[in-house]
Amino acid sequence: MTDGRLHDMAPIETGLKGLCPRCGKGKLFSGYIKLAKKCDVCDLDYSFADPADGPAFFAICIGSVPMVFFVLWLDLTYQPSYLTMFLASIPVLIATCILPLRPLKGWLVASQYFHKAEEGRLEHLD
Repeated sequence: MTDGRLHDMAPIETGLKGLCPRCGKGKLFSGYIKLAKKCDVCDLDYSFADPADGPAFFAICIGSVPMVFFVLWLDLTYQPSYLTMFLASIPVLIATCILPLRPLKGWLVASQYFHKAEEGRLEHLD
């Protein structure tokens, strides 16, 4: 309790649900993927969080495999027009790349808090 934490909760418990990494009750997001400024329960300031492009990278890497298999299967099985391929691919794209963004971002932010991640610094030796 000396570092201001109420209790340590695993990032998987809080982050994937979009909950505060400190108390596990407040909301982490104020929009779909926009982080709130602070927890509405314990007032933890979320300014420490910087997941950058991590959630998008993981979502695209994870989502691209099922997407490619689906498009190849669709093309080889039915040989549809490009418009049909495009329209059939949209739900798969949403399910595999857009929907996972929020839980992945929450998990990365909670992991930063849990592991006390900070920006790298160079130490000057005199």
